[in-house]
This record gives sequence, structure tokens and C-alpha cells, in this order.
Amino acid sequence: MTSAPNTVALATTPTARVSLTRAVLRNPLGIVAVIILGFVILLSIIGPFLTRHSPTAVDIELILAPAGGEYLLGGDGAGRDILSRLVAGGRNTLIGALIAVSIALVLGTTAGLIAGYFGRAFDGIASWVSNVILALPAMIVLLAFYQSLGGSVYASMAVFGVMLTPGFFRLVRNQVLSVKRELYVDAARVAGLSDVRIIVRHILRVVRSPIIIQTAIVAGIAIIIQSGLEFLGLGDPSTPTWGGMLQDAFTNIFIAPMSVLWPGLMISITVAALVLLGNAIRDSLQGRRVAGALPARRGSDSLPTPDGPGDSEKLLSVRGVSIAYGSEDSPTVVVHDVGFDVSEGEIVGVVGESGSGKTQTAFSLLGLLPRGGRVVAGSIRYDGRELAGAGQDVFQQLRGKGIAYVPQEPMSNLDPSFRIGYQLVEPMRAVLGLSAAAARSRALELLARVGINDPKRTFDAYPHEISGGMAQRVLIARAVSCNPRLLIADEPTTALDVTVQAEVLDLLRELQRESGMGVMLVTHNLGVVADICDRVVVMQHGRVVEQGEVEEIFKNPQDPYTRMLLGSTLDGVDARGPLATAREER
Repeated sequence: MTSAPNTVALATTPTARVSLTRAVLRNPLGIVAVIILGFVILLSIIGPFLTRHSPTAVDIELILAPAGGEYLLGGDGAGRDILSRLVAGGRNTLIGALIAVSIALVLGTTAGLIAGYFGRAFDGIASWVSNVILALPAMIVLLAFYQSLGGSVYASMAVFGVMLTPGFFRLVRNQVLSVKRELYVDAARVAGLSDVRIIVRHILRVVRSPIIIQTAIVAGIAIIIQSGLEFLGLGDPSTPTWGGMLQDAFTNIFIAPMSVLWPGLMISITVAALVLLGNAIRDSLQGRRVAGALPARRGSDSLPTPDGPGDSEKLLSVRGVSIAYGSEDSPTVVVHDVGFDVSEGEIVGVVGESGSGKTQTAFSLLGLLPRGGRVVAGSIRYDGRELAGAGQDVFQQLRGKGIAYVPQEPMSNLDPSFRIGYQLVEPMRAVLGLSAAAARSRALELLARVGINDPKRTFDAYPHEISGGMAQRVLIARAVSCNPRLLIADEPTTALDVTVQAEVLDLLRELQRESGMGVMLVTHNLGVVADICDRVVVMQHGRVVEQGEVEEIFKNPQDPYTRMLLGSTLDGVDARGPLATAREER
């Protein structure tokens, strides 16, 4: 055996107010396990101060002495007090197990987080090393290292910790792979949080419960392995451990059979308590899982760009952008030669049916294309800075403060593990460097500004405790919290009813007027475009088929696809006049 069983692979989505500790303590198995483990640990810590005899003191007159005399539990084969050695042995055995578990936990969890989140070369190398370790016979390796390390059981347990690492690595890596594609992780990335912060605050928090279960199981295995090594005669006979005591008692089993009972009992109840604790945590997680899975991610001829503002006024300039998936040799192009501009104080609608490439285009501006996606041609310039082909460090500097994002499916873009307030405060502290108090005050102001009647209550709530409309307002508040110059809103009203849709559109319009930011509104609804946008870009099959001023496009559409969209959306209703920009109002 080289690693703990990988039977614990629960994808956890913790609910709001019931902590894991409280849930475990409500489970009878959990209460029993905690009491037993607490007793063993407490006895190991304070026991040596309560016993009358030293665990190493020898009295030849009390060799194999019966229980109830000078020695309460009797004497061992060397004339030492069994009770004193049982207490001291608990401390030494637990320390050995702690060494193994700590090494396996730190190495396996860290490697699993990095491999699962970043992948690439590290994932391949770490997986190969993990497979090699799993292929090694653990007991033979431990025996070999025991001899080469000078007979130290603690050193052998350190080696055993390395042998246990693949169990943690595989568990954490698989959990991270299932979590990192969730929309709330993308939302945290777009809010300007660094990868390290996302891993520690969002990814690790979700995968920590399976790690706790694995730790409980591995701790029991470590105790058994250590005791087995000592039972085989490895280790210092003068150092009290449960395995060493068991070996001594077994040698004299026909003379003093009761002496086998005490170390065997301590090993058994400790390992059993750890197993019960793991089961209690598993049961609690299954009971706390939120019903329903989070929605999954969704997965050339150039068209001249109409004349717009001068280059100095263009906040975003997209020219000839093509996006492809697949290998370099045979790529599948899904977006072809797209071009448009967004200026400060302007709302540009990118409209088209599902599969038209509008969301892929938006993701390319944020550096958030799904795995395998890449910009293969063209230029994306934000405020004069080239983004096409830029590394994640460049996008990291822009997200949140330069470019912000309002996603569709609001409930999936809020981390269910954290309160609303934390998810608003965290980006402001990371991007703007505000203090906790200042960020909290600004978050409450923003919640009130986006039309939430009770900001304090929403601030303290978890995502499942608010409605979809409130969640969308929260996401808008988070998007504008760091004063972005460009806001990309991807279908911000899709999941909302008609009344809430109107309120959200009014809110976006007001925020744009107040701040003068540029807005790129991705939608399939030309009615929304008519209500809020200054210019419109129409996409079909990954290409721009028409673009221009809203009033002109609506009155005189040139492309048959645009006419079809208008015919199916507006039903002959006249388009509104152009929306005044923030600059014009000033």
C-alpha cells in the first residue's frame, strides 16, 4: 500500500450558515469520534504529569507484574510500568503519524492545486511522479530507508509521508479540475484577483472538505503502519510507543496475556475514531450539498468598420480578430475577422443568435477563452495597448480596474462558499488596495446604488439567500466597484423576468452616464439594443455582417440577417433616438 484509498471524492458546495464543525457535532458518529480522539490526545499531553512512574524506569522485581499492584496496569517484560508507557507511547505514536500526514498533506495538496489549476507541463510531470511512487512497494521502501537512516522510526514516517502523497495529489487535482471551470472562478478572475488568491480563497475552500476526510483516513493508516514497523522490532526499544509495547507483550503473551490488551486497545480505538470522523464528515457533506448542480459553462471576408471617433478617443479597437480551437495544424476557426470599436461614454451592442461568436469575442477581450481557444489573427487594442497574444499577467493588470465583466447566469458567478459582502470587498482590497473598513463601506454604498433596498442584509447573505435579480445587481456592483473604463456585459438580462430586465437596463444606463465608461453589451435581443445602445454590431456564424448607429441600422438594415432579426423582435415598432453620451451631457 502506497497511498490512502481514493474513495473520498466528493464535489462539495457548502451551504450558508451551518459550519462543517457544527454539522459533524450534530452527527452521533462525529460526537463519538471527537470524544475518543480528544481523550487520546489529552491523555498523551497531560498523562505523563499524572502517572507516578517514569516510562523508562526499570524494576526487575516487577517484570510482568500483574495489574492492580504497584503498577496499575501491570509491568512489561523489562519491569516497566505499562500505564506510563501507554501514555508516553501515545504521544510518540501520534507524533510519528503527524509527521507522515503533514508531509503527505502539504506536498500532495500543493502539487494537486498547482497541477489542477494551471495544468500544462507541471501537471504531466507531477502525475508521472505520482504514478512512479504508487508503483513502489511501500513496506520494502520503508525497511530500506530505516536501515539507511540510522534506525529512526520518525525518519521512516517522513518517508512514508512521501509515499502517501499521491493519494492527496490525485484527490485534490481531480477536485480542482471540476471546480476551476465554474463561472464564479472566472468571475473572480475578471474582478482582478490573482491566481494565488483565487486558489487560496475560492478553489481551496471548495476542496478542503474532501481533504479533511482524506487526512482522517491517512492518519489512521499512518498509525497502523508505524505500529507495524515497531511490532517488527524496528525502532528504539527504550522509546515507548504503542507498536513497541505490542511487540513486547506479544513476546510474553503466554505468561502475561493481558498486557497485549492495552496497546492493542489504544491503537484500535484511535484508528476507529479517525474512521468514524471521516464518515461523519462525509455524511455531513452529503447532507449539506446544495440541490442541483451549478450550470456548466457554454461552451473569411472582413467587413469594413464604419468611421467612428478618432483613434485618440477609441477605448477599445478590435481589428480582424479570428479565434480558433484545436491543433496548430488543423485549427477550427469559430470567429472570423471581427472588427469594431468602443469609445468612452458609448454603449455598443454586439447582437446575434446563439452560436454567432459574440461571447467568444467578449472572452477574447478578457483573456478568458476556454482551454484550447486562442486568437489566431488580428489586433485587440485597449487604450492603445495590444492585447492579442498577450500573457495572463497583462490581462491580470487590466481586469477589474481597466476592463470589468458582468456575466449572464448570475447565481453561477457567485461563489456559494462566501457571503456576498466578502465577494464585493475582496476585489476592492486586491485591486484598489483599500482597507477592510473602506472596502466594506464602499460595498454597502454600491449595493444601495444598484437598487438593493437592504444593503446590510444582502451584504451578510449567501448567494442562495437572494433572488436572481438581486444577484445580477450584486454582479453589476462588483463589476463597477473598481471604477473600470470599459464594462463588458454578457447577456445581463437573459435569466431575468421582464420587469427586472428593465430595471437592470436602467441601472446600466445610469451607471454608464455617471462614470462615462464605455460599455460593450453582448445580447441576442435587438429590443435591448434599441433601448440602451448607441451603436450596434450584428454577428452571424462568427462574422460581423453589419454595424453602425442604432437608429440608422434599425431604419435601414442592409443585411438580410439583420432584417430577419428586426422583423422577429421589434414587430414594426420605431427605434428610439440615440442615447446621449456622458460627454455630451456634461
